[in-house]
Amino acid sequence: MDLLSLRYFQTVARHQHISRAAEELRVAQPSVSRTIIRLESELGLPLFDRQGRRIRLNEHGAAFLRRVDRVLTELDDARREMTDAAVAGPGRLAVAAETLPQLAGALAAFRAHRPGVRVHLFQAPVGAMRRHLRSAEVDFALASQPLAGPDLCAVELLREEVLLAVPPGHRLAGRESVTVAELADEDFVSTRAGHWQRALLERLFAREGLTPQVVCEGDEAAATSELVRAGLGVGLMPEVARRALGEDGPVVWLRLDAAHCHRTLTLVWRREAYLSPAAQDFRRLAVEHFRPGGDSAPGSGGGPDGGVVPDGGVVPGGILMPEEA
Repeated sequence: MDLLSLRYFQTVARHQHISRAAEELRVAQPSVSRTIIRLESELGLPLFDRQGRRIRLNEHGAAFLRRVDRVLTELDDARREMTDAAVAGPGRLAVAAETLPQLAGALAAFRAHRPGVRVHLFQAPVGAMRRHLRSAEVDFALASQPLAGPDLCAVELLREEVLLAVPPGHRLAGRESVTVAELADEDFVSTRAGHWQRALLERLFAREGLTPQVVCEGDEAAATSELVRAGLGVGLMPEVARRALGEDGPVVWLRLDAAHCHRTLTLVWRREAYLSPAAQDFRRLAVEHFRPGGDSAPGSGGGPDGGVVPDGGVVPGGILMPEEA
């Protein structure tokens, strides 16, 4: 069993498709197929269920993949750590986020502090963020919904109210607040399933035994205000959007009379990951950007002043252990 075979298996398992894996690996499809068959023969059991030309990871393959992911991630981290030690270069930073504009301020501070670092950004929903983190494709994920798992930890950057945006002249435009039940017949502009706005919308409605009427959905939350102004429907938007657009902007703002109608923004990383000096600087600067005047040293302490709680849990302004969230 060699590392190349393990990387081939990992790629096939991610795509569950031989030709797509071969395309990503830039090798011939028969070479990938032979490698998987040889690996299964060496292990003494199949890792995939085959139906014609389709393959699906089976329970043995899923168990093997969990360990292969850990092995290859550790090796990748070791290679990066040794490279940083041997070469005094500017380094690299990779970050995934549900929407990229929210990274702009923190990245501006980071580029000013470390101008030579190569920055790679990925726009991804929360499920893809988890895969990016565990495969070490990114150092951090900036998430607006929980990323659970015993191998992940995070620092809370921001907690803000989520408001309802309606078009000028809407029947609710003169109100200060509204209940979820009053919105049962409203058309909603929202993001696709998997993004935080959609998850919050469906959660708020489910508590009332209702299902929201989503008539427009997309991947970029920043488009919500313009679509609401155009009269396509109403939508959920965070407090930061109201500050950016202003009280006299393109939409009218109402508060939702509902518990837990807020967004929590967290910076997430793998618990045992190697974080380069550049990555550690980004984490510090991100905390300083979103929490000016607060604790800017994640993991530096424990208890009320911020930091890791030994048994997991949440410390306000400190480290969040998502498996307990």
